[in-house]
Order: sequence, then C-alpha cells, then structure tokens
Amino acid sequence: RRGSPAAALGAMTLRFVLMVNKQGQTRLAQYYERLPMDERCALEAEVIRKCLARTETQCSFFEYRGYKVVYRRYASLFFIVGVEGDDENELSILEFIHALVETLDRYFENVCELDIMFNLEKAHFILDEMVMNGCIIETNKNNILSPVMLLDKTGSL
Repeated sequence: RRGSPAAALGAMTLRFVLMVNKQGQTRLAQYYERLPMDERCALEAEVIRKCLARTETQCSFFEYRGYKVVYRRYASLFFIVGVEGDDENELSILEFIHALVETLDRYFENVCELDIMFNLEKAHFILDEMVMNGCIIETNKNNILSPVMLLDKTGSL
C-alpha cells in the first residue's frame, strides 16, 4: 500500500467512504482499494459498530487495522472515511467530509437519508467528482455539481 503513486506524491489516500444511518445500516459504500467481499463486510461491520458506540464527547477519529478512521454525524447519517497512514491530517479529512455534506446539501436541497437511498447513483456520481482513486481532486461545489446538473438536463442520470 505504501508504495502507491498517490502516497509518493504526498496526496491523501482515502481507502473507503461510508454513509451509515443511526441503526448501522450502510447507505453508501465506496472503496478505493481492492478488498474481498468478506473482508469488506467485516471491516464495515466493525468500523460502524465502533463509530456508533462512541459518545459525542469522544474525538471523531480512531485507528483500526492500519486505517485512520475519521467520522462525523450529520442529522441521522454518519459519514465515515478511512485513510491510510499515520501522517494524514484528521482535520483535513473532517473538512473533506464537511465539503461532501455541503455539496450533497446543495444538490438535494437539505440532504437526508432517503435522498441517498433513492438517488444512490447521483450520490456516487457526486462522490466520484470529488475523489479519484482515493485522492481528493475537487472540493469546489460549483465544479462538482456542474456535470451532475448537465446530466440532469439531458436526462441521462
């Protein structure tokens, strides 16, 4: 893992992004590394369990299986990001989560769990506009949403 091109360039290497409700049900999962399905399920279950068990007075990040897990709760959804390495900045990951939520909010006009469930492909498309191969490539809401709006106009998405 450490020999990846993104790591060599000093880019942040996201390994997964999860959106989970308060009951622990995954609403969106995007992985940026190859993991067998049984490992994904085990990783998701354990990370989600740990996030849900933490109190509001505890910090929003912890280490698990070589990942640094950073999460934030917005209304009924937990946004969970796993990154590789000890030198990643937790606050910048929290900023990325906030940018993602603000972008989803702008597109869905106050995003909620049902928006993600019924428009999963659009949520993935927005996330794909922000992250490529585990590297954050865009955080400007207008730049992220302009291709989505174009697809909406043409009826392709």
